[in-house]
Amino acid sequence: MSGDRYITLAHGNGGRFMRALIENVFARHLANPQLDIRVDAAHLPLPPGDIMITTDGFTVQPLEFPGGDIGSLAVHGTVNDLAVAGATPVYLTLNAFIEEGLEFVQLDRLMRSMARAANECRIRVAAGDVKVLRRGEGGGLYLATTGVGVRRPGLRLGLDRICEGDTILVSGSVGDHGAAVLLAREEFGLKGDLASDAASVLPLTQAILDLPGLRFMRDPTRGGVVTVMHDIARSSGLTVRLDESATPIREPVRGVCDILGYDPLYLACEGRVVAVLSSEDASRALAAWRALPAGVDAAAIGVIGSGEQHVVLETSIGGERLLEELEDDPLPRIC
Repeated sequence: MSGDRYITLAHGNGGRFMRALIENVFARHLANPQLDIRVDAAHLPLPPGDIMITTDGFTVQPLEFPGGDIGSLAVHGTVNDLAVAGATPVYLTLNAFIEEGLEFVQLDRLMRSMARAANECRIRVAAGDVKVLRRGEGGGLYLATTGVGVRRPGLRLGLDRICEGDTILVSGSVGDHGAAVLLAREEFGLKGDLASDAASVLPLTQAILDLPGLRFMRDPTRGGVVTVMHDIARSSGLTVRLDESATPIREPVRGVCDILGYDPLYLACEGRVVAVLSSEDASRALAAWRALPAGVDAAAIGVIGSGEQHVVLETSIGGERLLEELEDDPLPRIC
């Protein structure tokens, strides 16, 4: 490397500084047989099955937070989008947009975290690119990814399969990621030991893929659980009824939200799955999840009911209220 402490514009100009950055940071952590930094396109052998592809961007602030960082988050977010579609993740591409002035030691730490997450998820980084933004034009580091996975032929999941009477499950407590990032920003004078739930949901999705009554899965990231519920209501034309008393929310998350005026049902989760199943298979899915470390807090939180397309919360005191679709962003730069 150049010996400098910080990223400069020269590290994005295509010359020797950029080559050193790629070799000494990105390739050093992310290198594998599919990542060849000498070519412009990678040849990717794929196992048989339906090819699934997803793309995502990550702009979280701060870059490091309790329970994760932008590096591991980029892997988990991409893996999870494939997993809830019923696919097994295989390859990942990475675009890194680095702001001038980012410290090398932090970038190195974030790429090391990304590599660790990729190894744990058994997904390989196959291609990538690096750009350097002028100081003040970025948040330190932005990451954009594309994920490729394979799904077994014949597996059908989708909003169009949801029926009246189906049961809604969530794999764990909601709002953890949003609340943890909120505290990590230290903007409100609050402190706590909350940690993000950011993790791969692949073990959770694979545990229930063989259930014939599985209709749909989604990871409730931006906009939280309520946004997924509105997608379901809009697509099905039915009423989604959520049970407040059955929805798992950790007390520290509830406390932070009560103080600052947030609703945990609208906050992002980064390691949870919302699934809709037939009433016959919902109990089997719940048992399968609760047998896993990541699913011990899994719960049935609602049903698909008759009526117009609304999302209704049955409150813990016996009332009902409509949960409106998200308009303003309650917590920007969350993932």
